[in-house]
Amino acid sequence: MDESKTRAERIALKTRRKQRMVRVAMGQEKADLVLKNATYVNVFSEELCRGDIAVVGGLVVGMGEYSGLQEVDVSGRIVAPGFLDAHIHLESSLVSPYSFARAVVPHGTTTVITDPHEIANVCGVGGIDYMMSASEGLPVDVHFMLPSCVPAMPFDENGERLTWRDINAYFDHPRVLGLAEMMNYPGIISGDRTTIEKIVVSQAHHKKIDGHAPGLSGHALDAYISAGVYSDHECDSFENALEKLRKGQFIMIREGTAAQNLEALMPLLTPRYASRCMFCTDDKHPYDLLHRGHIDAIVRKAIRLGADPILTIKVASHNAARYFLLNNKGAIAPGYLADFAVLDDLERVNVQMVFKRGVCVYDGRTVQAREPEIDPDILSVVSDTFHLPELTPSRLRAGETMPLMGLIPKSIVTRNLGTASGVNPAEDILKLVVCERHHSTGHVGVCYVKGYGLKRGAIAASIAHDSHNIIACGVTDEDICAAVNRIRALRGGITVADGGQVVAELPLPVGGLFTNEPLEKVNEQLENCKRRAYDMGVTEGVDPFMTMSFTSLCVIPSLRLTTQGVFDVDGLTFL
Repeated sequence: MDESKTRAERIALKTRRKQRMVRVAMGQEKADLVLKNATYVNVFSEELCRGDIAVVGGLVVGMGEYSGLQEVDVSGRIVAPGFLDAHIHLESSLVSPYSFARAVVPHGTTTVITDPHEIANVCGVGGIDYMMSASEGLPVDVHFMLPSCVPAMPFDENGERLTWRDINAYFDHPRVLGLAEMMNYPGIISGDRTTIEKIVVSQAHHKKIDGHAPGLSGHALDAYISAGVYSDHECDSFENALEKLRKGQFIMIREGTAAQNLEALMPLLTPRYASRCMFCTDDKHPYDLLHRGHIDAIVRKAIRLGADPILTIKVASHNAARYFLLNNKGAIAPGYLADFAVLDDLERVNVQMVFKRGVCVYDGRTVQAREPEIDPDILSVVSDTFHLPELTPSRLRAGETMPLMGLIPKSIVTRNLGTASGVNPAEDILKLVVCERHHSTGHVGVCYVKGYGLKRGAIAASIAHDSHNIIACGVTDEDICAAVNRIRALRGGITVADGGQVVAELPLPVGGLFTNEPLEKVNEQLENCKRRAYDMGVTEGVDPFMTMSFTSLCVIPSLRLTTQGVFDVDGLTFL
């Protein structure tokens, strides 16, 4: 068929649809859907408004008095724009995007911005292709920021390396919004060419660049922002967040499983600063998603801490949409997508119904979702990612004096505590191990760690940010080897070993990061692993696996353990 004729037909079809929208908005025809007697959050005037909400073709066409082919009475409830998570790694949920969507829709989430750098660090562009395929057609819109640091630092031993040439073509994908968290801020500050190239390429496509710069301040922050980094989600103090905001950055207030910054950043949720803020979770484990919620949980907590409810809902929806130039999301107004979270009230913020593009995808009981079909070639890339020899105690440097890393409660930042000369459970000094698992190098990094609390046995996981080698913490070398070697046999997962035997496990065969099993089953297995870990002495309040997984992330101060040894992030040197 002639291309110009095809284009003309498309224009004609869209024109007819638009004409119908106009007629419905004028009250001349019935809408597809009308939410009757709605009290809705107006994010523009920051007030509650009242009226019917009319929807045609997935878009809001008017508020006032309307009739529809389908009508839903929402009297006595609050209709809010669907919630947006401004920055999340879907892999952290330990389940597929399909299972993740089924978990967050009942919490009013209709859009997430994901950075697939976890699976990209394992599988490269094949991991990006998998996440895009696995998130197609879900009741949650999944937009992507392209991984900027694969690996996080040049010396990190991960599965694949991505240059600007590898990710360049993805910028044209309609669901790609920009370049994800630029963790290698030392590379920017030092003017590293390969790091800055990725920013230049993203800007050439007129896309956003997100930041990741914990504690960065002064001239170093000026240089970082000048390079083109527009946001930051690593603020753990109001002072640092305010400095970044004053210098033009948008602040993503993070409240996840590992890092929880909302309380410290509450002063931002005021009319003076809130327009530059949005909410994100970064990392969310299954228990939190099932029992505490998602963005709705942040909204509830903020309101409980004294924030204005309407302003908080605006931060949870409209602000992220504006930042990412999702110009038809984040509001209930003519021309905007009919993405709604129907709430019981503005205090409890319990989600009772969710609409996506004018279709009810959660009725208070059931989530409507279709699992995407994924090409077998794409699946094969993420299914065989373990290549390492069996670990033996001889590799674990028994009795040597090595650096001592100190954990900080409810934080992913660590301290340099000097050195230790051996494991001492009575003093809470344990052995921490990272085994390279992508290329059979046999490299094993070892140090000591304090603040984890384990009294016996060992715990291991193939989730070790961001290179995702196998990480383990234990009292005896025999238990560390048992836990690590079981993960090797499972092709990914979390294991707990005691007395030389694995006593609990959670298989994670997709890239060693997650599974296609339902969230409820994964949560049950994970919680069993946690119970075993706590029974063996892990400090209450410490997430045994999330906390351990960040001890290898070599862009977070102060000490990190890599396959090459202990890295001092502050001094940018190996100890």
